[in-house]
Amino acid sequence: MALQHIRQPADLRELSYPELADLAGEIRDFIVQAVAENAGHLGSNLGAVELTLALHRVFESPTDAILWDTGHQAYVHKIVTGRQAQFERLRQAGGMSGYPNREESPHDYIENSHASTVLSYAYGLAIARDAGTDPHRHIVAVIGDGSMTGGMAYEALNNIGHSNQRVIIVLNDNGRSYAPTISNLTAGISAREQAIADHPSLPERITGRLSHSLTNIRLNPVYVRRQRKLEQFLRELPYVGPQAEKSVEAFKAAVREFLQPPSFFEALGVRYVGPVDGHDVEALEHSFRNAIELSAEGPIVVHVLTEKGRGYSPAEDDDEKHLHDAPVFDPMVGPPPAVVTGYTQSFAEAIIKEAEADSRVVAITAAMPGPTGLLPFQARFPDRFFDVGIAEQHAVTGAAGMAMGGLRPIVAIYSTFLNRAWDQVVYDVAMHRLPVVFCLDRAGITGPDGASHHGVYDMALLAKVPGMRVLAPSSAEELQVMLHDALGLADQGPVAIRWPRGSAVHVGEHEVGTGLLARRVRKGDGSLCILAVGKMLADAQKAAEALAAAGIETSVWDVRSCAPLDPAMIADAAAHGAVLTVEDGIRDGGIGMTAADQVHAIAASVPVQVLGIPAKFIPQGSADKILAQLGLDADGISTAARTLLG
Repeated sequence: MALQHIRQPADLRELSYPELADLAGEIRDFIVQAVAENAGHLGSNLGAVELTLALHRVFESPTDAILWDTGHQAYVHKIVTGRQAQFERLRQAGGMSGYPNREESPHDYIENSHASTVLSYAYGLAIARDAGTDPHRHIVAVIGDGSMTGGMAYEALNNIGHSNQRVIIVLNDNGRSYAPTISNLTAGISAREQAIADHPSLPERITGRLSHSLTNIRLNPVYVRRQRKLEQFLRELPYVGPQAEKSVEAFKAAVREFLQPPSFFEALGVRYVGPVDGHDVEALEHSFRNAIELSAEGPIVVHVLTEKGRGYSPAEDDDEKHLHDAPVFDPMVGPPPAVVTGYTQSFAEAIIKEAEADSRVVAITAAMPGPTGLLPFQARFPDRFFDVGIAEQHAVTGAAGMAMGGLRPIVAIYSTFLNRAWDQVVYDVAMHRLPVVFCLDRAGITGPDGASHHGVYDMALLAKVPGMRVLAPSSAEELQVMLHDALGLADQGPVAIRWPRGSAVHVGEHEVGTGLLARRVRKGDGSLCILAVGKMLADAQKAAEALAAAGIETSVWDVRSCAPLDPAMIADAAAHGAVLTVEDGIRDGGIGMTAADQVHAIAASVPVQVLGIPAKFIPQGSADKILAQLGLDADGISTAARTLLG
């Protein structure tokens, strides 16, 4: 087997094209097996096999910097850079990250799992290289899997073109992100266009052949050099030089418009070539080698068409997301159909119920309708569902506009990704006191995706926004009540509801709160009061039971409303001998510290201990084990309580 002999990128250059085809099959089998055993990102990596092999055969990593956006399409890159054995502990504590990681390998430059950032990195690295402070020869930015729907990518692209930085951009166009990519720059075509493609007329066949030939010509450095000489000759002609040069440019533009997609990139100063078959290693290598020579004159984008999930039929047949991500599964049959569970399922049911009762309710997401539980809403209310692509800033300000126009937008997004739209939350929504409801999935410690995906900042940040109400449910039923209440509270301004990944506690109808009120779930003897936020309530109750067995009767409150805090809860806590707060958000500046300030405003001598997430980047691992290591489980809470009580 060829794969076992690939220990570094240089080993790839010794293989023939038939051997590369066999290797690509081995790599796909290897990835399927690794993800089946550990869970992870599947479809995007199956589609990037030949692309990665071609990149590492043409470019010399790490002398050439190969940057990946998004990072979840870099499994093949990890395999061919000496990390095959580490896939046994993919996404596990102490094991290999599911994204590029600077600590793992000199071949990894950026640890990006948030999309649309790579072109900005490339711009900065190119400037450093040209200044003589960075040794890289070529800067290669691989952007795809939906990343070109993010506004930051266009900002960087415009800057790269304007400054004429020598960057090679590889657009891995698989037409997808999590869901079908929301963009007019992808290779997706309509049913009518597909029918024409299946049965082209003679003029269309001629046009297609000409388009392919034109791509080859424009990739030819000899042609480019001669073109530059012609342009210079025309420019220097007496009297008519400028007009002659403009006439040739106009003719070339007309040919491009006729034979190829509109040259959006070239309008920004970036040479465009393609599309190239992303599963043809030889064609890819030809394109990349020519791109190296052409990049001497400035930035160039090589448009590559790939198929997400290629080579594994369960991924190819998954219409929703081509098995973008997958749980542990049997590789012989593939993963079971993706089904939302826990809090996400509760939200999916609740938003449909609210939309049926109020025609103003609309749902917005940023390329994640499935993971946020909005697919049933989309099926039920297709005209009231909006997927804006990987564009969180646009999603939030777009929601602001909808709210201004009389709608009741619900923005469903991961907690970690809302960080990208902080300015828009504050100044476009909150400052206008608009009725927008933010529903934040994957809040708190999320587990195997690591530091970039833990949603630990939402409460500390949002609680500081004037007029923002922040709610945290402790059960599936609480979430549904909170969503209903939030749509009413939104009349006075925005509301955020945040919940964790995974299973949800289920309770009876008398075990839920209402509005902005906290709920006392256990009354103690006045010695200790625990204020628990969201999912931490279950562990706080277990800790209280353990303390009761030791003769310490503890009061326990379900905080529910993190901002504002319920004055009745604060007053009750201040009447106790000691107070312990527990949250699965960042401790510094978090809800517990706010509660401590308010308790001390009433009773300055009452000791308050705040438990929360420390201010550090926490790597991947089991969410429950990470929380236990941080003292945020029942044992940790009861230990902290005993210490507090002396």
